[in-house]
Formats: sequence, C-alpha cells, structure tokens
Amino acid sequence: MALDPSIRNQLTLPAVCAPMTAVSGPELVAEACKAGLIGALPPQNAKRLDEFKGWMVQISEELKRHRDLHPNDRIGPLAINLSSRKSPADQIADMEVCAQYGVTIFITAMGDPTETAKRVHDYGGVIWHDVTSLKHAEKAMSAGVDGMTCIGSGGGGHSGTLTHLVLVPKVREMFKGTIIMAGAVSTGAVIRAGEILGADLAYLGTRMIATKEARVDPRYSQMLADDTSKDLIYTPKVSGVPANWMRSSLKLRGLDPETMTPSKGVGDYSHLPQGVTPWRDIWSGGQGIDLIHDVPTVAELVKRLRKEYVAACEIPDMADAARLVDEVMSAG
Repeated sequence: MALDPSIRNQLTLPAVCAPMTAVSGPELVAEACKAGLIGALPPQNAKRLDEFKGWMVQISEELKRHRDLHPNDRIGPLAINLSSRKSPADQIADMEVCAQYGVTIFITAMGDPTETAKRVHDYGGVIWHDVTSLKHAEKAMSAGVDGMTCIGSGGGGHSGTLTHLVLVPKVREMFKGTIIMAGAVSTGAVIRAGEILGADLAYLGTRMIATKEARVDPRYSQMLADDTSKDLIYTPKVSGVPANWMRSSLKLRGLDPETMTPSKGVGDYSHLPQGVTPWRDIWSGGQGIDLIHDVPTVAELVKRLRKEYVAACEIPDMADAARLVDEVMSAG
C-alpha cells in the first residue's frame, strides 16, 4: 500500500467521495469529510471563482465547527479536482485559493496530466489522475502522477471496460504510488475488496449521488435507488466519451438511447435538445445501483459502509484456513 499515513490516519474508511460534475457541492463534501472520508470538490461546479472561494469558506467553517464539537472525531482531508479544460492560469487561480486552506491533494481526469502534475508538485501537493485502461496508466506514470484512480468496468460516468480484477492488481504491479479503485463501489465489503486487490482507497461516486446532501434533482437520486444495471446504457453518444447513462434519464429528455444522433466528440452537445447538457440534465450511474436501495444522509451511509467494511475485515485469514484444510486432509 502506498497511501501517506498522515492521510490514512484521518480516515474512518479508506474511501473518497468522488468529485462529480453538477453533483458535488460544499454540503456533500463537508459531510463526507466530517464522516471521515476524503471529500473531493470540483471548482468548476461553481459559476465563478468568487463562488468557489465562498464554498471553501463554507466547508472550512463547517469542519471547524464539527472539530470543536467533536474533538476526537476523525475528519477526512479535502481534495480538489483540477479541470483539464481550464487554462493554466485558471488552474493556478484555483490552487491559490486551495493554498489558503491547506489543500494538498489534487485530482485530475481526462487529458494529459503532465503539465498539471508539474504545477501541483511545484505547489507542494500530490496529484491523482483518472485512468480507464492500462495504456492510460502507463501514460499517467510517464506524466509523473502520485496516484491513479483506476476506473474499472461498470463505473458511472466515464468508465473503462477492463474489470477491476485485472486493472487494479496490474497497475499495482507497475506503480508504487497511491491507487484508488473506482467503479461500482456501493458497499463496505467492496471497499475492502479493493484493498485486497492492491488499492489504497476506493472511489464512491454513484453511491454518493444517492444521498440527501448531493446537489441533484430528487428524481435522479430516486432513480438510482429504483433502477438496476439493466437500465444503463454504455455509450459515447451522449458526451463523446464512453460512459454509463441511465435510460430513464435519456427518456425524460425525449431521447431514445438506441437511435439518438451521436456526439461529434468530447464536449459537443449540439446533438442534444437545446439547453440540455450531460450530467446536469442527462444522468449517469454505475452498475453499483443494483446495491443501492435508499437515499440516506452521508453520515448514515458512512456508518453503514463502515459496519460492512469491518465485517469484511473480520473474515478468517485465508492462510489459516488453508492450513486447517491441510490438517483435515492429512488426518483423513
């Protein structure tokens, strides 16, 4: 494992509340940190820099209040998602705000992270980059990232097609940095499974959308609780990049997922009804929705995940089990 102990010691679960477009706001992120997870905020969800600054103040004050009231609680660190679509100047502006609040963890997604990695390292932080294939992982290593979010098949949003059972341990063979397992993580047992595969942390995306603090249309969160993985379609047609989208969501916007005109490329939404954009108006979800049945608060959810995680950790050691089998076999 390669997670800095200073980060791990702040957590109640080895998990990250993923930064999600049009979903993650200061309420969700603050509650995640208060519950002992890494809470990740995308500045681009704010309409302008001043609003992002206001969110950082809001989160900081909320965490201070919680720390004063519960001095023995573990409070997870804040991470910031640096958008690859922003200019270097805008990224630096976001980082200057982060410096005021001691943020040292930065997350990036699509694109080549080489230049952003240099900026983050000059700042004194660490950078975790999303990868959906072994090819992407090799490129991220060459770019000098400190961690990789390995998004396996079945994840919500921009997910890969390679199973976690291969992606995570193969990247661990190649890479000594922090590994975050992403895709269809909805229970504490799955978080533990990620550690067994070689991951340091697990990414909670879709499961966190179905919480009361997420900034989403109530129909979206309820859809995640009601629908199943058979209601998903994996396609590049919506946003130009392959992702899992909810059929019910597409139909709400008058779109037939089987016959709709495809996007011409990343960021092209001209094929969609006027005013409709992915993520905000068309909703994604991972195959983990099969394990989502309610819309709790973040605090309630993390308590449940923690209980499931501890139960999974208490499974008897397999080496001891193997020795017991050998003893039985030799005796018989």
